[in-house]
Amino acid sequence: MHTTCLINSLNQMTLFSVSTTSIKCYPLLPHSHHQHHSFNFLQKPISNSTLCLASTQQQSATSLLPSNFTPAQLLDTLRRQNDETAALRLLNWASKHPNFIPNSSIYEEILRKLGKVGSFNSMKDILEEMKALRCEVDRGILLVFIDSYAKFDLYDEILGIVELMEVEFGLLLDTFLYNFLLNVLVDGNKLKLVETAHSDMVSKGIKPDVSTFNILIKALCKAHQIRPASLMMEEMSSYGLSPDEKTFTTIMQGFIEEGNMDGALRVKEQMVRAGCPATNVTVNVLVHGFCKEGRVEEALSFIDEMSNEGFFPDKFTFNTVVNGLCKAGHVKHAVEVMDMMLQEGFDPDVYTFNCLISGLCKLGEVDEAVEILDQMISRDCSPNTVTYNTLISSLCKENQVEEATKLTRVLTSKGILPDVCTFNSLIQGLCLTRNHGMALELYDEMKLKGLKPDEFTFNMLIDSFCCRGKLQEALSLLKEMELSGCARNVITYNTLIDGFCKNRKIEEAEEIFDQMEVQGVSRNSVTYNTLIDGLCKSRRVEEAAQLMDQMIMEELKPDKFTYNSMLTYFCSEGDIKKAADIVQTMASNGCEPDIVTYGTLIRGLCKAGRVEVASKLLRSIQMKGLVPTPHAFNPIIQALFKRKRDKEAVRLFREMEEKGISPDAVTYKIVFRGMTNSGGPIGEAVDFVIEMTEKGFLPEFSSFYMLAEGLSSLSMEETLIKLVDIVMEKAKFSQNQVAMIRGFLKIRKFQDALATLGGLLDNQMSKRSYR
Repeated sequence: MHTTCLINSLNQMTLFSVSTTSIKCYPLLPHSHHQHHSFNFLQKPISNSTLCLASTQQQSATSLLPSNFTPAQLLDTLRRQNDETAALRLLNWASKHPNFIPNSSIYEEILRKLGKVGSFNSMKDILEEMKALRCEVDRGILLVFIDSYAKFDLYDEILGIVELMEVEFGLLLDTFLYNFLLNVLVDGNKLKLVETAHSDMVSKGIKPDVSTFNILIKALCKAHQIRPASLMMEEMSSYGLSPDEKTFTTIMQGFIEEGNMDGALRVKEQMVRAGCPATNVTVNVLVHGFCKEGRVEEALSFIDEMSNEGFFPDKFTFNTVVNGLCKAGHVKHAVEVMDMMLQEGFDPDVYTFNCLISGLCKLGEVDEAVEILDQMISRDCSPNTVTYNTLISSLCKENQVEEATKLTRVLTSKGILPDVCTFNSLIQGLCLTRNHGMALELYDEMKLKGLKPDEFTFNMLIDSFCCRGKLQEALSLLKEMELSGCARNVITYNTLIDGFCKNRKIEEAEEIFDQMEVQGVSRNSVTYNTLIDGLCKSRRVEEAAQLMDQMIMEELKPDKFTYNSMLTYFCSEGDIKKAADIVQTMASNGCEPDIVTYGTLIRGLCKAGRVEVASKLLRSIQMKGLVPTPHAFNPIIQALFKRKRDKEAVRLFREMEEKGISPDAVTYKIVFRGMTNSGGPIGEAVDFVIEMTEKGFLPEFSSFYMLAEGLSSLSMEETLIKLVDIVMEKAKFSQNQVAMIRGFLKIRKFQDALATLGGLLDNQMSKRSYR
């Protein structure tokens, strides 16, 4: 199938520009760092059992060698040794033979085995032995040392060993060796050492080649210095060198990482002008760049354009497009691309399927994602931990924790052990569904399996305890977090402070606040805002004001949340002057009041009986272009009803609807209560009940009861029965509940019917508030 088919099948779709996660591709591949371990097999004690094993291995190896073995035969035998201790003993055995002198190749093999396990002291001993025997130290020996030190993150020691080889062993350093050294340092992200090594290279008069420039350009791109990287490419001509594909592609990738796709395309044009042929690597880097910026349609057009120049999409091309489409939310089109991928003879791999599964999960289509998993397994493509974790996390977010747990069992049965991320997803799902007991059981199971809970695990469980008011248990978990060596971060402390403040334990919250400084955890705006709000709610506004001053001293700028907490306190106290001062201070400090600020002030004005001022403020904020929420309208409507200005209240309610501001449950509650208390036209109240239920809101029962009594006294029982039926339908009562209430109504036991209705509504409301 030609690439054009790929374009034609998708050219009708409308793509939206969204940011995609970066896919590392050539030449800036991520470098994996190994944990630093250091072993010295020559110097540490060896047990009898180890000696026996080594002796057996030695005998096994030496039995393969003739008595008059050659160095080549010894080298071949050493290479087949898996154990470095046995290899050393074999070398010692061989050294006792007359006329045998180890050569550089044999020592290089021994050094490579020692380097793999980080036995650096033993490696240095070998060097001393080579020096004593005047054995030549060649390029291969130095490369082994550089590679071994890098493997164990001992980058600072690399330049020292290079100098040692040059000074004490007379090794001639050349362009190849420096290129290898520079590349290792760049991959290790040791850019300062790169600069030092390059300076040494220049001072020694060693001429750079194209590879040298490519490595240095890669270093600059990794340091986000794209302009200097471009200038370095231009400098190549002064050395009689021309940039190659890797040079151009590295700079393209640098621009892409910076989010500058246009810059990458300019480099592509420069590459064409230089007559440098592009391979699949260059095209794939640019396709990735388009997809990274959400410009998938342009990526497809670019593929089509390049196919006319002889480009054929490979597996990486297809995977990049699949990922780009999934990130942009076009998963169905991504599936079509995967089908084309199969037609072109490329088998989708775990990355392809993971992109599709992740894309579907983000759209909330978890069932479809599970179908992709089944398809993946049917194609003999083994899912990995990322596959399962994506699905488990999504199932938990959809409150399908039981299904997520089943999938975890499947994961285990297939030999893929759950990791910390898996457990965290399940624990989070259980906490969100208020299944706290099971969350703790899973936490214990996690530890039994030898997995170390991380900050996310602890923070979720601490939050779970705080939400349920179990503050001592939360503190115990904080202590456990400390003992396990898990770093406590600002989120941990903010969660605790919020929990104590909400449970009216402000002194304990202050202690935790002070503890942060002792532990060296920096406070942020959330920390201060939470405690300031807690102090205001505890009527300790002066201390809250002092805390705001401290916040400013720590170079944290008070925001809307900070000011709104203070404002809420003064409004609740009816101190409108101080409330107005807060709003003025807020504006003068560059923090523009929002609709929440004005809504709070309006509520305060209404509480102080200044309804006219509150109404004027509501008009003025609308003139400023702010769209008021019900939070701003509700206090004025309520105040108007209290002052028996029912028509004005209803008019303001209708004005909300006209302006496209949807009334909330509180608005309907206020208006319905106002209508039933005012003794106004009963027909208007009946119509309002029907209206509010149609909008999805249930009437407050106390107000509904007043309306029901009015209907009963006016012998409007049929209207009452109709309203009760509407409420029951909206409340989704069971058939038995409906039958019971209708039974009472049928025999004219209206009080019994209303009492039952009220009880069921109250029970339903309490369940909703619990959730």
